[in-house]
Order: sequence, then structure tokens, then C-alpha cells
Amino acid sequence: MTRASLAGTRIRERRTALGLKQADLARGVGISPAYLNLIEHNRRRVNDTLLEALAGALTVDPLALSEGAEGALFDGLREAVAGANLADTPPEVERIEEFVGRFPGWAALLAGCQARVGQLERVLEGYSERMAQDPFLAATLHEVLSAVTSLRSTAAILVEPEEIAPEWRNRFYLTIHEESLRLSDTAEALVGYLDTLDEAETGLSSPQEEVEAWLERQDFHLAELERTHAPPPEAIMAGSAELASGAARKLALAHMAQARADAVALPLDVLRRAVAEQGLDPARLAMGLGVPMATVFRRLATLPPEVVGTPIGLLICDGSGTLTFRKPAPGFTLPRFGAACPLWPLYEALGRPMQPIRAVLELAGRVPQRFLTYAFCQPRQPPGFDGPQLMEAMMLILPAPPRSAEGDRLVGSSCRICPRGSCPGRREPSILAEI
Repeated sequence: MTRASLAGTRIRERRTALGLKQADLARGVGISPAYLNLIEHNRRRVNDTLLEALAGALTVDPLALSEGAEGALFDGLREAVAGANLADTPPEVERIEEFVGRFPGWAALLAGCQARVGQLERVLEGYSERMAQDPFLAATLHEVLSAVTSLRSTAAILVEPEEIAPEWRNRFYLTIHEESLRLSDTAEALVGYLDTLDEAETGLSSPQEEVEAWLERQDFHLAELERTHAPPPEAIMAGSAELASGAARKLALAHMAQARADAVALPLDVLRRAVAEQGLDPARLAMGLGVPMATVFRRLATLPPEVVGTPIGLLICDGSGTLTFRKPAPGFTLPRFGAACPLWPLYEALGRPMQPIRAVLELAGRVPQRFLTYAFCQPRQPPGFDGPQLMEAMMLILPAPPRSAEGDRLVGSSCRICPRGSCPGRREPSILAEI
């Protein structure tokens, strides 16, 4: 059964729930009971006019009866099937649409559980990255292990059957007392640090994250900067709880200066018309509009959602590979700490300055996801002739086109949480592969 044929199942379930007879419903919408019976058993399609009449008689929104109404449920259930390991009794994937149509409550429950599992997995990955990269946590855990080791060694001496001189025994007791206090103080500091992260106003650990959270709250589009007479940057970020540190506010000012320059060079109305006519290829847009490629990259990533109807992500890194700007695309997992996947076109572009790169990526995960990426690198020359040449690479992330014969590039988020064990770019074992 295809998703397009589910309307009949939904109609039958709704009619039964209301206690209506088939003949009464057919009479109410002006069709024969036999024809309604064929519809309810998915043997006849329902046109829009009849669907609206049936929805009115069943006191339900037509969307609830039309095809594709439970798209999120389908996706959630398919993700649950992909992550399950039920070799003995595999789920009947071919009947998933029928299951959603007949038991929408159970389907919603299972999809919700799957979403919760995915959320917890992301939390685990985040904690794993934090445990691996946060210097305070690493030092504190080392302190805990040191105190525990000292306590264990001292206790092992005291339980030896040989007699120990009273002087040495008292020293060992004193050592146990001191190490116990050290362990208690260290554990208390660790708990306090974790509580601070959970209870902080922003819950963010770096100025860059503060700026990204501030931009995310505005969908990364600062509409005030599009005006002819834009307000001062200080007024735009005034009262923003996310910008808690002075360093974050400085980064925000630098971002707004660049965004304002881009808005002047490429006004929103001009870009909107160009996208409608030529699509989202940044090279074609840059050539047609006569603006730098970097300007097109930044402007496309900050377009209002209603302009293109699809989310666009953007990553920017410097010559060291450090991510200096992150606008995530849905489903494209970004590492919070540490280095990202070396197979991303973003890093390939660093070795090929001024050469555009287009690549379709398949991101590893419980359910692999595909993305279309455009990458580009350009020199960023400081003022004067004596300064060093700095490099800056960018990568746009869009939904992927249909699969082609060329195949996709297999990538991950970062080595620590990537399940692809045979990846040629792997730097360290994955905790997910080990599990």
C-alpha cells in the first residue's frame, strides 16, 4: 500500500470512531454506499472536492484525511526500524503506512519514543565530546582518580597482616583522612561546575556559542540590517541574554559589521529575484550578480526561511581548520568541541584556493542523511603588504538531490562519534563503534 492510498483507511477509522454507518455517511456526501466502501478499502482515490465533503461530514480537517498528513510519523517509524536489530522478527516495513492509518495513536507513541532515543543519543554524544575536550573536566577527573588511587594504596597497606608500627599507622590514617577530604572537595567542585552549566543563563561555554545562540534565536537573519538606515549595532544586540560575555559582544559586533556590508553589496530584494530565476547555485549567482562568492555564501545562509523554503547551513573555518562560524542544517550534526570530519569539502577547499567544490555527502548516523554542499576558499589579506596571507573556507549545506550514478561522499561529524570504522580519515576510535 502506498501513502497515497491511505485516505480511505483514515476515512473508515474516523467514521467508525464517530459511530456513523457507511450508508449515512455516503448519503451525506452524495455518493453511493458501494462507492464509499471502495474508497474506505483503498480501491478508489478521492478527489479534492469529495475529500472536503467527507472531512466536513466527519468534522475533521481535510489535511488529516489527505495523503502525506502523517509524514513525520512515517519518518519516525522508519528511523526506528533502521535502528532496530530484530533479525528474528523484522517489522513489516511495507505495511508501515497501513499501520499509521489504522493506529495513529500507537504510531505517534512509537515515533515519539524514537525521537526521545535520538535526543538522548545526541546528549550522550555531547557529554562524550565535553568529557574528551573540556580542560576543567579532564583536570578534575584526573584529580579524582589520583585521590582514589592514593586511598586504595593506603588502605591496601593497612589491611596487610604484618604488624605496622604505631607511628606509621598514624601516618597512613592521616593520609586517608587528607585524601578523603581532597576527593570530597574535588567531587563537590565537579558537581558545582556541572550544575553551573545546567543553571547558567545561557548554558554556553564559549563566546562563539553565545553568538550562535543569539543568531539562532533570530533564525540567523538580522532584519534590522536590511534597512536603508539601519540602527546602531549596539541597539540591535541590547538586552540579549545570550550575549553574556564581553568577548561574545565583540564577536557579535564584528558579525553585524560584515552582515551590514553584505546587505549593502547584495540587497535582499535583488538576491530574492536572482534565487527565483537561477536557483541556489552560489557560483552562478555570484557571476550573475557581480559580487564576491563569499558574499553570496553568507547571504544565502541568512535568507529568511520564506524566501527559499528550505533550510541552508553554513560553516566557515580559518586556515587552521577551526570553525569560526556555524549555522547548522537540520540533520547535519556539528561537533561542539574538537575537530570535525576531515573529509568535509570545507577542508578540501583549504588546499584548493579559489576553486569551487560541489559534493553530495552522506552523513553517518542511525539513519544516514544526504546533503548537497558547495565549498569555496579565498585568501583574506590583512591591510598592508607585509602581513601574512590568511585563508578562509566556507561550505554551504543544502538538501541533497536524487541519487546519481557517481555516488555520495561518505562523511561523519567527528571521529569520536562516527560509526564508520573503515574511514580513511579516522584519527581516533569511535565510542559508537566500540559500543
